[in-house]
Amino acid sequence: MLSWPDRRLAMIAGMRDFFDPITPAQVDWSGPVPRAMAFDDGYFGHDDAPAEAQAVFIEGNRLAERFGALRNDEAFVIGETGFGTGLNVLLAAELFSQTAPQGARLEVVSVDLHPLNPEDLAQAVSQWPTLAPWSERLVAQYPPAAPGHHRVWLADQVTLTLIWGEATAALESTSAQVDAWFLDGFAPARNRLMWTPALCQALAAPSAPGATLASFTAAGEVRRGLAEAGFSVDRHPGFAGKRHRIVGALPGTPTPRRPRRGHAVIAGAGLAGATTARALAKRGWTVSVCDPNPPASGASGNWAGVVYATPSPHLQSQNRFYLNALIRALVWFGVLGFPDHPDHGQLNDVVLHLKQARRKKNAHQAFATGAWPASLLTLIDDETARLKGAGHIHPKAWIDRLLDHPNIDYRPTAVTAPDDVAGDVLVLANAGAATEFPGLETLPIKAIRGQVTEVAMTPDSKALNKAHCHLGYVTPALAGRHCVGATYDLHGEHAGSVAGDDAHNIEQLKTHLPKIWQALGGDGIRIIGQRSAFRCTTPDRLPIVGPVPALGEAVYLNIGHGSRGITHTPMCADLLADQISQSTALAGPAMDRQMIQALSPARYLGKVSQ
Repeated sequence: MLSWPDRRLAMIAGMRDFFDPITPAQVDWSGPVPRAMAFDDGYFGHDDAPAEAQAVFIEGNRLAERFGALRNDEAFVIGETGFGTGLNVLLAAELFSQTAPQGARLEVVSVDLHPLNPEDLAQAVSQWPTLAPWSERLVAQYPPAAPGHHRVWLADQVTLTLIWGEATAALESTSAQVDAWFLDGFAPARNRLMWTPALCQALAAPSAPGATLASFTAAGEVRRGLAEAGFSVDRHPGFAGKRHRIVGALPGTPTPRRPRRGHAVIAGAGLAGATTARALAKRGWTVSVCDPNPPASGASGNWAGVVYATPSPHLQSQNRFYLNALIRALVWFGVLGFPDHPDHGQLNDVVLHLKQARRKKNAHQAFATGAWPASLLTLIDDETARLKGAGHIHPKAWIDRLLDHPNIDYRPTAVTAPDDVAGDVLVLANAGAATEFPGLETLPIKAIRGQVTEVAMTPDSKALNKAHCHLGYVTPALAGRHCVGATYDLHGEHAGSVAGDDAHNIEQLKTHLPKIWQALGGDGIRIIGQRSAFRCTTPDRLPIVGPVPALGEAVYLNIGHGSRGITHTPMCADLLADQISQSTALAGPAMDRQMIQALSPARYLGKVSQ
């Protein structure tokens, strides 16, 4: 096995995706402040933690003055090493809301290799009731310990990107341009990896001209490393009797940065189009969603769908995408308060029946290695697992919720060329129809027919309150009907329903989940409907998401989600909205660089500069 420095160099060189499982911090709460047991160091150095963080990080970076000087359309970026309890970020968010103009944006990117688990985070932030409005949003969206980038919306104008992973590699792979740094890792004597010369260089590379830094430590090795990286560093009196702290800055004059806004046209009113529209509207864009058919008319329009992913211990781009997309989807549902009606579904876990040897092995290894965090995946028994917080929803209701925004309008029209509808950017989220667009004919998109069978609820099936996935799936009843699915016909071209497909779905349920089959009526199951549609898939089973420079600077794709569009589209929408708004040059993108490349249209249309 390669050493970490060699692995980091290999990652940068693109030799492989190297992402290890994340080990959450173990916290000792027995003393006056919580301590990280692995480093025998406190998460803050004083029992008045907010006052300490205010003095060291907020005032050390002159944030009140700088926030107040922003124009209404400008953005400010904070970078942090050592997220810990999130206190520094919560204080910065509160100050920004009090001092910055209403239209300005705050973007924060924070790195941590051993994040707190959700229970410890909630206990930590509960100590600061004055920050409750901010800490409640953080706790509600706080991601489990999965490696990679996670997005938290602390307010419409305050975005936090959490990167769980080794700090130097994370910073070297980001496209952020940071205006102010919080250097808040554990003390150098306790955790030297957070203060190496390589990390100091990694801080300088994504820093904007005139970027500042502040830290509680004034250790000589830290000052020398920062100076060698180009920062001027000064010692100041420490907080509450501590001898020293440091502040620093890079040379140069700060240049105002303004996230791009305008009018976006989206072709397609399914899950991909609706999530992209919502992500752009949240960033201040006006959006026209164009589709000759009503929203959720295609493959996004099944009566019920399952929000889930298949566990794997292999953390290369593809499987990290599946894992992190599930986490991001659950965040979106929470932020938008969906589902909020019994007929719209429930996020009350999904039961996985490990009917294939490969899936069983992968799930057990994912759990044992921590590749899938225990806060998300648990094993019920040898052949059954549970995805905590996942669930089932009514896709049409979800799409309606996504499109319900004052910046979004729906237009019943088709888009077949860039100039069909005037806009600053065009996003093709119209599945296989994208290949009819000039220049995209060679995309290797395959339409795979699937049919879902709808069966009537019975007195016994009322007790089914969780979605169950085997080789197919069955959902709890929504408005009196269960969905049993779904066929995966590689060669089917028939657009309508097929009676044999219903028989296949029911027989598969009988074989793998006989008790549920019996509860639904057994041989007397009453089929009350079915729905067939064509899934848009790609050869590598990953969606195609990103810009298409060959068609100009204003065309983007968001297609190829197959049968997992409910789960995949929120994170892909975040990525596209970041790219379109050019906020990848602020706090960095919604995904790591390797994942972006894995999804890029470049893999099928030629090399695209990321």
